[in-house]
Amino acid sequence: MKTKTASWEKAALVLIVIGAVLFTVFPFYWITNASFQDERMLYNINDIRWLPDLTYWNNYIDVFQKKAFLKYLVNSFFVASLSMLIALMVSSIAAYALARLKFPGSKVILYFVLGISMFPAMVIISPLYFMIQKLDLMNTYMALIFPYIAFTLPFSLWNLTTFFRKLPKELDESADVDGATPFQTFYKILLPLVAPGMFTTAILVFIFAWNEFLYAVTFISKDALKTMPVAIVGLPSDYDVPWGQISAASFISTFPLVILVLIFQRRIISGLTSGAVKG
Repeated sequence: MKTKTASWEKAALVLIVIGAVLFTVFPFYWITNASFQDERMLYNINDIRWLPDLTYWNNYIDVFQKKAFLKYLVNSFFVASLSMLIALMVSSIAAYALARLKFPGSKVILYFVLGISMFPAMVIISPLYFMIQKLDLMNTYMALIFPYIAFTLPFSLWNLTTFFRKLPKELDESADVDGATPFQTFYKILLPLVAPGMFTTAILVFIFAWNEFLYAVTFISKDALKTMPVAIVGLPSDYDVPWGQISAASFISTFPLVILVLIFQRRIISGLTSGAVKG
């Protein structure tokens, strides 16, 4: 009886997992399929094919030749990469200080940063807009990089602080005995040990900056500086919605992130679960 019950439970669990995977993967599959379809067929459900026609590349050709999407890809990559590097550099130093150095108010600072991160982007976009306007940063890369750093720093700081706290205190004591300064202890001894956490944080910050839309559409109006999400939203016109081109552009925007996660999934999981089990 117990064997039958266990078998039913396993079968139900497998079905739930399969359903969740299909539910998650289907939008990406549909975008991929639509990107290889003649645009006229996408307007009639009876003409839609459920398998992509891999010989039909017109949508991708139009996206790159007529819409200059390579330029938008470069913009997104530059903004996301620079935001990631600066956020990681600042948060790693701050996390080390909060986790390893004893000074009054360290916990207050950490909780204050956490409280700031809870503000929704829509609430602060108005004062942020006037601030960027006063600094004469409108329609520049820095108009996006500064907000992205500000919004990813709390997550980066909390994540890396956890990793630094899990390292043995004896490492600091040994370095102090050898005459190392706190900064030498940080970058020569502790920083290599939190590499999994650094890598995971870097990937997640990069994905956030790559996909962000609200600030990109608010602070950038020049076509030459637009990022991928804003460029995709700008494809429809008053008289036409080019679903084929939208699907192709969405696939182009999503595909690098999918490949990035698939290649480094072990490191990402290692970084997220590091220190979760004692032993």
